[in-house]
Amino acid sequence: MRLALMITASLAGLSLMACSQKTEEHATTAADQAATAAASAAQDTAANVNAAADKTAAATDKAMDKTAAAADQVAEKTTAAADKAVDSATDAAAAA
Repeated sequence: MRLALMITASLAGLSLMACSQKTEEHATTAADQAATAAASAAQDTAANVNAAADKTAAATDKAMDKTAAAADQVAEKTTAAADKAVDSATDAAAAA
């Protein structure tokens, strides 16, 4: 009876060791997969950040071009108005 109990205990211990080894293998596999997923996510994030930076730079350039064009229009209109005012003043002075 003691021998049977000792054999049963030994078999149970060996079974636990085998389970422990499998658990370790599964944990290692899961950790490797998690590391791969994290690296992939980091690469995706970097690509998205670069794309966003490119779009922001393009939008900034476009806004600067539009601002410069608007400033040129204002300058042209101001010059035209000043020329018209000078012409009107010259005409008024000549008529007087």
